[in-house]
Amino acid sequence: MPKLAIVLDCGATNVRAIAVDEVGNIVAAAGVANAPAPHPEGLIWDMEELWGKLAGACREVCAQVPAEDLAAVTCTTFGADGAPVDAAGELTYPLISWADDRRTAELAKQVAVDPGGWPLFAGTGYQIITFDTLLRLMWLRENHPETLERAETFLMTPGLLSFRLCGEKSIDPTIAGTGMMMDMAARDWAPDLLATAGLTPEFFPRWVEPGEVIGEVTAAAAAQTGLPAGLPVVAAGHDTQFALFGAGARPEEAVLSSGTWEILMVRSPQYTATEEGFREGLMIEADAVRGWWNPQLLMMGSGVLEWVRDNFFAGVEGEEAYETMIAAGREVAPGSEDVVFLPSFVPDSGPTAKYKVPGAVLGLGLQTSPGQVYRAALEGLCFQMRWAIEILRQCVGFSAQGLRVVGGGSRNALWNQLRADISGLPVTVIAQKEATVLGASRFALRGAGVFGTLEEAQAALRLDETVYEPGAGREEYDGRYQRFRRFPEALGRVYGE
Repeated sequence: MPKLAIVLDCGATNVRAIAVDEVGNIVAAAGVANAPAPHPEGLIWDMEELWGKLAGACREVCAQVPAEDLAAVTCTTFGADGAPVDAAGELTYPLISWADDRRTAELAKQVAVDPGGWPLFAGTGYQIITFDTLLRLMWLRENHPETLERAETFLMTPGLLSFRLCGEKSIDPTIAGTGMMMDMAARDWAPDLLATAGLTPEFFPRWVEPGEVIGEVTAAAAAQTGLPAGLPVVAAGHDTQFALFGAGARPEEAVLSSGTWEILMVRSPQYTATEEGFREGLMIEADAVRGWWNPQLLMMGSGVLEWVRDNFFAGVEGEEAYETMIAAGREVAPGSEDVVFLPSFVPDSGPTAKYKVPGAVLGLGLQTSPGQVYRAALEGLCFQMRWAIEILRQCVGFSAQGLRVVGGGSRNALWNQLRADISGLPVTVIAQKEATVLGASRFALRGAGVFGTLEEAQAALRLDETVYEPGAGREEYDGRYQRFRRFPEALGRVYGE
């Protein structure tokens, strides 16, 4: 019988347990909604609630598959969030959510001046963002030093979950790299930065590489999750890195993970942090495989389309709303009859941003239709994606020959065609939308010995690809893109930046 990996996928809006076989088929899945919880000092993740949801989902999945078919379990989560824990693994301060900026907004402004965003980016690959783990640790040192003094170590979210499974404390580079705490080129801690929070590398748990066995499911965890005791618990980590691996991207392809936010990313064999890349909002994270790095840009995604739905397609809900919007957008000619939608591109928004402007909709008239606005929103999102592709070429030296799209946004055929038309690149989508889960399952099965190498595990995936080639709108969009590029600077002058 095919061997299965159980992936515990902890996201900001949903937590799920998913069983994946050797070729990437999802055999069973279960999940529930997730959201941060209020706390007197800001937003947190309720760790007991989080674990309870994941354990319950895991029980549902395990009830649907034979225990003897299970090869390993692994955890993948959002980035940046972690908590100090004592010797027993109990939290000494709650798990702060990345959605909270009350605690660290002022600290972000301070470190933007001293030591400054560029020196930090040069070493860590990370921009100054309020959810950076280092800022949280500095905040704890200033406001609750006793929580660090009582702690034995600090666990990021994947480590908190794997500890619940096997009782072993660990951290992997993909999740540590989201914290602005690593010497990214060395794939190791940056002691000088940890010292700003009064910490040393010894405070953190042992390193594990993705695909390494951390421990085995304990009897207590087995009773809670339905997993068999003794099942290998294999390291994964930050969801973005595993989506990149699970998408099956070729060396010349960039990957666009499209959801409420979009992340354009590549796999690079060099760590390239330049001042120009910093100014353009680039971030560089540790790839799931040692010796590789993931330069990337974060942008608005379907959150823009949800705003259009709520404000221009009122009264239509669920899948019907998106079908209605797509049909209306198809009726509009390229260029949306001169309606221009400027998303709030993330490099325009940080404390050291090149441009600091909000999003904008230009060219509205009394006869403007909802379909024009929707198509203009799609075009604007594609224009910012093309901008990001150019940034990667200029700042990293990666010249994309194709684009691979994963996530919920890959289901929209009109959007995919516009991506191809506006970028001038072939756009590939895969039938299986769970790229993060596919990627994490490869590492779990490799760690369990089902596959001899990660390359073998990745090659086994059956992805069922569809390719969108650039169409007739390419020339029309080239001119409109050049005008789009001028809007942020012009609006920056309007807003006095």
